[in-house]
Amino acid sequence: MKFFNVLTGIAIVVALSTGSATADNLRWKMPVAFSTKLPGLGSPAAWVADNLTTASGGSIQVRVYEPGKLVPPFDILQAVSDGKVAAGYTWIGYDQGKVPAVPLFAAVPFGMKPWAYTGWYYYGGGETMLQETYAHKGYNVHAQLCGIVGPETAGWYKHKIESLDDYKGLKIRFAGLGGKVLEKLGASVTMMPGGELYQALEKGTIDATEFSMPAIDQILGFDQVVKYNLFPGWHQQFTAQYMLINKDEWAKASKAQKALIDASCTAATTRGLAEGEYKNGAVLAGFQKEGVHADQIPRKVLLKLKEVTDQVLNEEAARDADFKRVYQSQQDFLKTYRVWDKRAYLPADL
Repeated sequence: MKFFNVLTGIAIVVALSTGSATADNLRWKMPVAFSTKLPGLGSPAAWVADNLTTASGGSIQVRVYEPGKLVPPFDILQAVSDGKVAAGYTWIGYDQGKVPAVPLFAAVPFGMKPWAYTGWYYYGGGETMLQETYAHKGYNVHAQLCGIVGPETAGWYKHKIESLDDYKGLKIRFAGLGGKVLEKLGASVTMMPGGELYQALEKGTIDATEFSMPAIDQILGFDQVVKYNLFPGWHQQFTAQYMLINKDEWAKASKAQKALIDASCTAATTRGLAEGEYKNGAVLAGFQKEGVHADQIPRKVLLKLKEVTDQVLNEEAARDADFKRVYQSQQDFLKTYRVWDKRAYLPADL
């Protein structure tokens, strides 16, 4: 019996490493929304592709296409749903105009810390609700959480933000639900891919921009153009990336192949967060040595931003049933999570 159990165990390992004898080999093209050179944001896509090839023994091969090389970054959802590509890697908040609830799975203003979000997503029904949200809007995709990073900065500006009036008339690149908040405050909000932001700042097409965390913003060179980098990143306390997979392609995968994709993306989520947490402190310290003003948004301004954020979220919930359901689920989770969060973690100033 023991010998049989050993053989059974070996067979399971072999099946997982080869995708099983009956599974078809998967050969997927995967355009990405972010350069794979961007730590935590784009790097997980490349890691997952390499890991899947190795772990599957070649049964799964995913070819990564850098932003714009195969599909424009903002067109990834549609391309995957239509079957033009088998998979795509993106920040799904870009699609809020098509699927209003998806920003809640991407970045929520004054929302959860990254580890709290993953708790809700994996154990609070978030993963199921995301699949349902896409299905309700007619998209033929399976979404796999495949990366997460901590807070963004509140953006890069030519001048300090000292009151809500400072947002009026400001030409700013701002993504997701946070952009809707700033629109309410009179800002002129635009969206453009990260690769276009340096030139837009330099030419004055925009006055300010947010994009990501310091380790990424440095690579994009924002500190060379404007010198006020504001904190905290109220609009994105977490930023989650997903591997979107065409449902027909997902159906072709064996159980073993699906398990490998799930495991690889879960590992990439942990690694992406770790990479950002490791690198950001040193980069931010370097910014300040180079004359960048890393300023905190005044608390009174943050409190007012929170008020406007609550208005925006409630308005969105009133317009879309999926948004209302997901938002309520997150709020219910936070009621109990905050009890743990406040008591268990050391204050930042200790």
